[in-house]
Amino acid sequence: MDLFSFTECATKTQSLRAVFELLVSCASHEGFSEVSYGALNFAEPLRLPEYPPPTVAVKWPPDWCERYFKHKYHMIDPVVLRTPMLARPFLWDQLAEQYPLQPEERRVLDEAREAGLKHGMSVPLFGPLGRISVISFASRFDDADPQRCKGHLNALAWHFHAACVEITRPAEDNCTKRVSLSERELDCLRWVAQGKSSWEIGKILQISLNTVNFHLKNAMRKLGATSRIQAAILAMRLNLILVHVA
Repeated sequence: MDLFSFTECATKTQSLRAVFELLVSCASHEGFSEVSYGALNFAEPLRLPEYPPPTVAVKWPPDWCERYFKHKYHMIDPVVLRTPMLARPFLWDQLAEQYPLQPEERRVLDEAREAGLKHGMSVPLFGPLGRISVISFASRFDDADPQRCKGHLNALAWHFHAACVEITRPAEDNCTKRVSLSERELDCLRWVAQGKSSWEIGKILQISLNTVNFHLKNAMRKLGATSRIQAAILAMRLNLILVHVA
């Protein structure tokens, strides 16, 4: 199932469990069948009605899941500790190379591998009110290559995150959000949804790189998005853009 099929299916359900199972199914096609999603900052000083409470969903090997929560590994998990400092998706195998991990942090990664999570990657998700969530994908295969499907899993994570926000949004806030985007902003978002970089979009639309980024930043601001991918996803969910897949 491709990203656009995932989005189409996700918009037809109001069940978080169903959307999470859909996420797991899509990730499994890439060889990453172990998935977790959750908020990292559960306590918020300000609660606004339009922002749903944190959500947690986990599909891990049962033994590892029990051990992880029993021993409160989230307190020493390097993925959890490093996510707030990283703006882009990262591979677990690279954490030890890029950061001086403490012995207990290394132990979590080692035990995760022993439990069957051979290779993994995580996607930081930054939202309103300083909320930080993370989606992690792991594979049971020794030869799995998260770098190869990093872009696909990143986009899939943002699609899922956007779907969760919509599903958990209070009923009175479920009315269609009125957003007015210019034609150029819509054009840029359509190409973002198809995986094009700003440079590629500029060549296609025959405008400069700076102009592309200008339109994308405006679109992100209007949509309340924190990334170009999230902006494209929100535009699709609001039926502002339609992406045709060959």
